[in-house]
Amino acid sequence: MPFSSNIAKLRAFSFLKMTLFPMAIITLFWKDHIGLSLTEILVLQGFFSLATLLFEFPSGYLSDRLGYRFSLNLASLLGICGWGWYLFAGSFAEVLIAELLLGASFAFISGADSALLYESLRQEGSEHRYSQHEGRMIGLAQAGEAAGAIFAGTLYALFPLLPFIIQVVVWILALGLTTTLKEPPRERAPTTHSHLAEALATVRYTFRDNRRLRATVALSTVLGLASYYPVWMIQPFMQETGVPLAWFGPIWAGANATVALFSWLSYRFSMRLGNRSMAFLMFGLVACGYFGLAFTHALWSFLFYYLLTTMRGLQGPLLKAHIQGQSQSSNRASIMSLKSFAFRFCFICTGPAAGLAADRFGLNTAFAILGLALCATLILCLRKFEFSASSSGASHP
Repeated sequence: MPFSSNIAKLRAFSFLKMTLFPMAIITLFWKDHIGLSLTEILVLQGFFSLATLLFEFPSGYLSDRLGYRFSLNLASLLGICGWGWYLFAGSFAEVLIAELLLGASFAFISGADSALLYESLRQEGSEHRYSQHEGRMIGLAQAGEAAGAIFAGTLYALFPLLPFIIQVVVWILALGLTTTLKEPPRERAPTTHSHLAEALATVRYTFRDNRRLRATVALSTVLGLASYYPVWMIQPFMQETGVPLAWFGPIWAGANATVALFSWLSYRFSMRLGNRSMAFLMFGLVACGYFGLAFTHALWSFLFYYLLTTMRGLQGPLLKAHIQGQSQSSNRASIMSLKSFAFRFCFICTGPAAGLAADRFGLNTAFAILGLALCATLILCLRKFEFSASSSGASHP
C-alpha cells in the first residue's frame, strides 16, 4: 500500500502545524508587549485573513495543478519566515508583516492536506472512511495546540519571545516531514484554453450551480466564525474575570483538548444522531456558549467557551465530508480553498467590528451582540442546508 504512509505523515503534520506555543498568550503579547488595543488586534486578524483570502483560491488551484506536496512545502517555509519575523517585531506594522506571512502559510495548507488525505485514501479504496480520518487529523491538530499551550504562560513569563523561538523550530520539523510525502496520481481536469476560465468554472460550481455544496459552505462559514471570534476575545475576558496568568496555558490546552476529543467523536455522533440532529446540536452549543459568556462575569465563566470548542470539533469532519463528497480530484483542493475563502472574507468584513464593539461596550455586550447575530444567521443557513447524504447525485463541472 504505497500511499498509506501519507496518512500517518499527515496526522503528524496536523499535530505540528497546530502546535502553536504562542497562541495561548498571543493576545496578551500584542496588548502588553506591542501595545495594541483589542480593535487593533481584530484589525490585525482581519489583515491575516486578507492575506489568507488573497492566496486561498490560488493556493488551492496550484495544489491541484502542481501537487499537494509542493503547497505543503511552501507553507512550511512561509511558517518559518512568519514566526521568525516575530522575533524582531516591535510595532503594529512589523507584527502585520509576520501575520501576512503566516496568512499565506495557512492558505497554502488550506485544502491541500485534506485533499491529499482524500486522494491517498482513494488510492487505497478507503475514501468512505474520510470523515473518520479527517476527524483524527483535526483531533491531533488540537492535541498539538493543547500541548503547545500547557507551558505557554510559564514560557512567556520567563521570556516573552521564548514561545516564538520554539515555534520556529516546530516549523522546521514540519518542513522536514512534508518533503517526504508521496504525490498520488489524480484525474486530469478537462483541457481548457484558459486557467482563469477553469478557475471561474470551479467558483461557479461551488457558489451557484451546486445548491447542496453552496448551502454546506455557507453553514461551515457561519459555524467557523462562531468558533473564531472568541479565540481573540477570550484571553482579555479571562483577564477581566480575574483568571490567573498561570491558568491561561492549561485553560487553552483544555479548550483544544475539547476540540480534539469531539473531532475524534464527530463521526460516531453523526452516525448515531444523523445530520439533522447534529446541525441542531451545533446551533444549541453556539447559543449557550455566546449567551453564557454574555450574561456571566465570574472566574469560571470561561467554561462557556468550551461549548464553542465542542461545536468546533463536531462540525469540522462532518461538513468537510459533505464538501468532499461534492468534489472530484481535479478540483478538490480548489473547492476546499473556496470554503476557507468564504470564511476569511466574512471575517474581514465582521472581525474589526466585533473588536470595536468589545472596546466600546465591553466584552459581555459584544458576546451578546455576536450571539444574536450568529443565531439568526444560523437559522437561515439551516433552512437551506440539505440533511440527506452528502454525495448522492452530485454533478461536477
